[in-house]
Amino acid sequence: MINKEQKLLAFERILKIMDELREQCPWDKKQTMETLRPLTIEETYELGDAILKGDMKNVKEELGDLLLHIVFYARIGEEKGEFDMASLTNDLCEKLIYRHPHIYSDVKVNNEEDVKKNWEQLKMREGKKSVLGGVPDSLPSLIKAYRIQDKAAQVKFEWDKIEDVWKKVEEEQRELAEAVASGSKEKTEEEFGDLLFSLVNYARFLKVDPETALERTNIKFIRRFKFIEEKAEKMQKSLNDMTLEEMDGIWNEAKLAGL
Repeated sequence: MINKEQKLLAFERILKIMDELREQCPWDKKQTMETLRPLTIEETYELGDAILKGDMKNVKEELGDLLLHIVFYARIGEEKGEFDMASLTNDLCEKLIYRHPHIYSDVKVNNEEDVKKNWEQLKMREGKKSVLGGVPDSLPSLIKAYRIQDKAAQVKFEWDKIEDVWKKVEEEQRELAEAVASGSKEKTEEEFGDLLFSLVNYARFLKVDPETALERTNIKFIRRFKFIEEKAEKMQKSLNDMTLEEMDGIWNEAKLAGL
């Protein structure tokens, strides 16, 4: 087990390397927060992919890449005279202590739900104007829906029973069918969005992360579709020349093979 001193030395090393790169490397010299932003988003998604695949080697590598970005932003902030690694880290420490009064003060909690409620209440005391204020505008819609619902639940704006949540899903299904029958594209889109939103809420009650669940299904579909492509190649057939029944039969083979 690496001790604390070794961890601190490693962190000091990356800070030193960042300083050297910023001062000597032509590419690193040119970077701004704006040019780094899309790269940071890409690195975050790469980390997410590695986690879903259970690839710990890549998880470690992608975490390192994200750490580099944090150190890079801190260096740029220091150059601008706005903040540095010490100030942002100390601010983070103070925030964590303040928002965990059940650890650093005498507040009592019974479970994780109490912790989440306290967290949101403390954020409101800090000057947040809305319970939903902490949800980034740029979040992917599926994740945003989950976060919106989760935050609203902290002030008890949600169904009491999971059965009621499913009834809402069924209601939205009926309304979508009516919208489709009406021929209104605008109404169909609205009701489809409502159905997705209600399904996200149902996932939350089931303790299922809808983003992770959908991505696992995406990965499974890709895996099985590639199996169809490989089988078609062995049969010397083009997918365009195959019937849906033929492709569906190979799809079922993939399922039986555990793909």
